[in-house]
Amino acid sequence: MKKKLQILNKKPVKYSLIVIGLLLLALISNLYLQWCQNELSLDLVFKFAFSWHTEKFILGSLVLLIFLLFLCSLAGSLLLGSALYAITIGILGFADYQKMFYRTEPIYPDDLKMITEFGLLREMIGTIPFIIILLIAVIGLFFFARAIYKSRLLSKKIQIIRISGLMITMALLVYVSDFNNPNNLLRKAYNETALWIPYSQKMNYYNTGFMGGFLYNLKVDAMDKPENYSQKTIEGITSKYTKTAQETKSSLEEQPNIIFVMSESFSNPQHLTGVTANKDPLKAYYDIAKTTYSGQMLSQNYGGGTANIEFEALTSFSMELFNPQLTTPYTMLIPKMKEIPSIVSLLNQQDYRTTAIHPYNTSMYKRKDVYQTMGFNQFISEETMNYTETLENNPYISDESAYKEVLDLLKEEQNPQFVHLVTMQTHMPYSDKYKTSDYSSQSLGNKKAIDSYMQDVAYSSEALKQFTRELKELKRRTLVVFWGDHLPSIYSDEIKVDNDEVNMHQTEFLMYDNQGKLSEKNTNDAVTSPFYFAPSLFEQSGMEMTGFYQLLSELEKQVPAFEKSFYYKDKKWSKTLALNKEQEELYEDYRLIQYDIVSGERYSLKNDFFK
Repeated sequence: MKKKLQILNKKPVKYSLIVIGLLLLALISNLYLQWCQNELSLDLVFKFAFSWHTEKFILGSLVLLIFLLFLCSLAGSLLLGSALYAITIGILGFADYQKMFYRTEPIYPDDLKMITEFGLLREMIGTIPFIIILLIAVIGLFFFARAIYKSRLLSKKIQIIRISGLMITMALLVYVSDFNNPNNLLRKAYNETALWIPYSQKMNYYNTGFMGGFLYNLKVDAMDKPENYSQKTIEGITSKYTKTAQETKSSLEEQPNIIFVMSESFSNPQHLTGVTANKDPLKAYYDIAKTTYSGQMLSQNYGGGTANIEFEALTSFSMELFNPQLTTPYTMLIPKMKEIPSIVSLLNQQDYRTTAIHPYNTSMYKRKDVYQTMGFNQFISEETMNYTETLENNPYISDESAYKEVLDLLKEEQNPQFVHLVTMQTHMPYSDKYKTSDYSSQSLGNKKAIDSYMQDVAYSSEALKQFTRELKELKRRTLVVFWGDHLPSIYSDEIKVDNDEVNMHQTEFLMYDNQGKLSEKNTNDAVTSPFYFAPSLFEQSGMEMTGFYQLLSELEKQVPAFEKSFYYKDKKWSKTLALNKEQEELYEDYRLIQYDIVSGERYSLKNDFFK
């Protein structure tokens, strides 16, 4: 009897220790995530958790505790569930720190879909760290799977507790995933003290904590429904711009080839204050640019966001109009759609042969599925390219090889071609690609990477120049839109401080005509956004405009470039968009059409607005 009482007395102590241990693990893991988010500053972490934003820290810890209990219930083991939880949070925090370091942008829930992109992850964090993380993850998953298998031997009483815990935590996690529902109780609890900053995810995570920012970026509608959205409103818009477009017929005798070239991280480093070089690495590029329509393109991101720039260029829809939580349309929006109007679908209707070329694997950003939805006739990747040469130690297929692939397609004279090329030569990392560099920079930090990057863009410029020379030999008129998607993430904090945000988001672009007939070929200082590329090219080359392109063409004349918190109007940059009545009408018409396609009833597809 005495022994039984001793055992009974020990059980409450044991259970109390377990509860305290789980609570501590959730709190410590939240502190760790916050530490990674705040650039490893313990001072900021403790101020956030215990002084500035304690309520939000506790709410985030509660969500982590639910996830921890879910893993423990699934494994049927507190020890192994906690171990896998620690590994998961450890990797998540490290990934967030890396992304903040390279792109000054936090990890989003949608980024977790990239976890199988082993090649890219290895290149981003280095081979040794990647192998270590992979080994830890594999070992953790092995023991976790083993625990699940052995859990069938647990007693009936423990199994009942385990299954109950699993069902409850699963239900809670599903409820948490609906965070952006205004009636969600967790969201309401956050709203009591949270100051959401939609236009800056970095500040959003800073103000609401890693967990608050992460939850804020869970699933959400692409766009909120405008108050005046209706079939009648859309029909009025489509009729107005289609009528204007039909007043100007195509002046072309033959359909031209059209080439889009999105050049990875292509930009002019000497545009930045604090970066100079012994000679211009973009000399070959400017030999072309100064003779044609060219200038600066506003990129949505610094150091990344390639797929979003590509989305804008192909669809002519703007990321600025989306809800801020929709961070990557290629993975969050297009997979849910059967079709999406784009320059690809438009040219398919005009008997073009449409081809996408990406000298990398097909799974990156779900490009294989996205290109299929857009209607490309074929997708050529590194596995199917005929030309795969690289430059010295550069691991990526060279731009010269990629252009050879394009030229082979253009030799087909029967049908006009639309080719969309996404290059890889100038992708990070930038050190150790080349044995020597012809370029020596003077910069505040990271000189080795900047010198290597200059050599990279110099090779890219020379390849582009050679490509345009060879295009002149073609009989068919050929139009090229070339642009850099974003700046590379190689610049030091000192350089970033010396340059305003606009400078860190501008890259080079040009439009080239192998017959030199573009209507604005003497404009070399244009400022634009990528969603204007297609309508601008159509208008300048004399191609027949669609109603949608007519709308964009008129909007571009009023507001030449814009992204969230970057607006260019009247040759001035501002943080907010101040519009007059005419400009407001154009902007609102554009917003309504984009909503109609991505979240609405798609009325505009039924009356040939995109044809």
